[in-house]
Amino acid sequence: MIEIPYLLSAVSKTNVFQSLWQFLQNGGVFMIPLCITSIAGITAILYKCLSLSSKRVIPPALARDVANFQELAAAGKTEIVLNDFQQGDSTLARLGAVTVKHRGKSHGEITHAVESAAREETVHLHAGIAVLDTVITIAPLLGLLGTASGLVQIFKGLGDNSDHLAIARGIAEALTTTIFGLAIAVPCIIAHSHFIRRIEMLTMRLESLLASLAQALQKPNPNA
Repeated sequence: MIEIPYLLSAVSKTNVFQSLWQFLQNGGVFMIPLCITSIAGITAILYKCLSLSSKRVIPPALARDVANFQELAAAGKTEIVLNDFQQGDSTLARLGAVTVKHRGKSHGEITHAVESAAREETVHLHAGIAVLDTVITIAPLLGLLGTASGLVQIFKGLGDNSDHLAIARGIAEALTTTIFGLAIAVPCIIAHSHFIRRIEMLTMRLESLLASLAQALQKPNPNA
């Protein structure tokens, strides 16, 4: 025998899906590009959550080894760190490999080489942000365009229809696209701000670690 709470839950879920489907239908043809825009926004957010994870940018264990590289070198225990650099599984590892490649050179030469490689890595860190920028811009505009189109159709028939209730209902339906457009844009704005801030923090952390590594690998000063 099927339990009553299960039936109530199933009915509730059905009503939610029906309400959502009705909401999308009320928006008309402009809901199609808005749905595509929402999918693009969600995809970009998920991609950035993965690409900006600590494991992909600055793994904690590797960061500790880089910070203590001079002590590890003195103890002859740099093999694990160098292997991580060669594998290049993270941004720090790839930039560390560039630093090690120029070991024995002056601090300025190492820094210049790392900065050149870091510019390419910075582009990778910002990958997907442009998609969020686009979604933030066009989602509200598509919503307003859908509303304007719906209002035009309503006002065209205003002289033939004196049913004020029907007109009010039509205006409410026309505003559906604006609501949907804003509902897409707001989470994307929040995510965009979070990702930009995280990129800034990761960049500063990378600069600090690589400066320490470059100092440990630079050519010894004969006058020291």
